[in-house]
Amino acid sequence: MVMRTEARVSVSSGQSVVGNKASSHRLTQDQRSHIESASQLLAGGIAGAFSKTCTAPLSRLTILFQVQGMHTNAAALKKPSILHEASRILNEEGLKAFWKGNLVTIAHRLPYSSVNFYTYEHYKKFLYMVTGMENHRESISSNVFVHFVAGGLAGITAASATYPLDLVRTRLAAQTKVIYYTGIWNTLRTISTDEGILGLYKGLGTTLVGVGPSIAISFSAYESLRSYWMSNRPHDSPVVVSLACGSLSGIASSTVSQLLDQTPCVSSSDVKNKTAATFPLDLVRRRKQLEGIGGRAVVYKTGLLGTLKRIVKTEGVRGLYRGILPEYYKVVPGVGICFMTYETLKLYFMDLSSKL
Repeated sequence: MVMRTEARVSVSSGQSVVGNKASSHRLTQDQRSHIESASQLLAGGIAGAFSKTCTAPLSRLTILFQVQGMHTNAAALKKPSILHEASRILNEEGLKAFWKGNLVTIAHRLPYSSVNFYTYEHYKKFLYMVTGMENHRESISSNVFVHFVAGGLAGITAASATYPLDLVRTRLAAQTKVIYYTGIWNTLRTISTDEGILGLYKGLGTTLVGVGPSIAISFSAYESLRSYWMSNRPHDSPVVVSLACGSLSGIASSTVSQLLDQTPCVSSSDVKNKTAATFPLDLVRRRKQLEGIGGRAVVYKTGLLGTLKRIVKTEGVRGLYRGILPEYYKVVPGVGICFMTYETLKLYFMDLSSKL
């Protein structure tokens, strides 16, 4: 009788130990899941911030060109010249001025890219599960569809969540001799006081019109190109593959939309013509973001089409394309650097977590 009792105790103890081990294992899996999520957020944030810092001088030139004509007589405007404007910035403001507003760019880009890449990975998993394509991942058409939709949803989510910081960055970067805003928090407070909370979302509608398709094409093109490359040349360096495919995806996405601050230009002239067709959206967005600074009168009181008509009337068709050249010059390296950094950091964090 005693032996049977001991046996039962022993079995019960054994089951308890197994249960504890299983519980411990589940806890470890949960921890790994949290680590994976944190890694995706961190890798995406760093990738976006590093990419924008590398191309910050071109971004500032673009913004300065885009806002010319808002409060200036069109006849007084000089013919845009990248070298002339770069020389002016260097002589009047110094070398650091090329990165004016870059701190807020990083403050915007870290959460934006984190949310963008993180939500993309989760939207992708969700779409595979909901559509029943989980078992058809080798199908090119199903992959492109999932990557396209997931990319578009991720872009819209990230842009909406971090838009006030994008507006702050634009206003800080557009300042030259007259300084009205002195920092991120000062800009947020001043805009909220002068223009109300909705002032922080000026131009959001125009942004979302372009950001969805742009990011959708960028992600789907990148995933397709990378998959094709790795299936044919599996031994190539992942860093080189990511940089090349990211650059090509930047060309593809900017052909449809030049809204690079949400995303990451056959013949080069064809690419330019297609990009030029959508670049005015970005210009309108910038000008909407800058309306009302320092109590200035509101220039554009109508919607998107009304604003476009006013710009053409006061500045000519050329006014719709101010700043397009520096945008062309930054698209390929900007998107390529972003994807390369993200993939490199993601692999590094995965390797690190596997050793824990």
